[in-house]
Amino acid sequence: MDNQSIFKYSWETLPKKWVQKMERSEHGNRSDTKTDYLFQLLCFLKLHTYTRVQVSIDICGVDYPSRKRRFEVVYNLLSTRYNSRIRVQTSADEVTRISPVVSLFPSAGRWEREVWDMFGVSSINHPDLRRISTDYGFEGHPLRKDLPLSGYVEVRYDDPEKRVVSEPIEMTQEFRYFDFASPWEQRSDG
Repeated sequence: MDNQSIFKYSWETLPKKWVQKMERSEHGNRSDTKTDYLFQLLCFLKLHTYTRVQVSIDICGVDYPSRKRRFEVVYNLLSTRYNSRIRVQTSADEVTRISPVVSLFPSAGRWEREVWDMFGVSSINHPDLRRISTDYGFEGHPLRKDLPLSGYVEVRYDDPEKRVVSEPIEMTQEFRYFDFASPWEQRSDG
């Protein structure tokens, strides 16, 4: 069964309320779903005879601050039996919690932790939801577009104390100089 057959069969078989949109390409199929139906859709894709998705390649997040549901969580899946890739996408906001898929794909635990750590999208009753890429004392989520580029604290090694120290960032404005003149424009002193 090829990508086109899996796409056609999935579109005809899946309940229409589970899938908002489906697209097919030469590289794989893409489905957009609501967070309420995410677990059911992934369960169908894993257990159904004509899809047999065995591998969760990764789960990643994207931040679109201008949208009402600003975070998009993307599940990249692989059916080794049919050599087919499927991408499932869902949207969430700061308070919406998504269903964990660790019970379907054990490797998803690490990816869900990373999405929570980097973007702040949490999972309902996740067995091990804790920071994975940032320090436990870190405030905020570094891949959100609204996090300041310099962060909130400065981390440095203090040689006399022989330990790592976190201090609030002090940004002084008085020493900054802004030169708005363009070096490519000709000045006429005439």
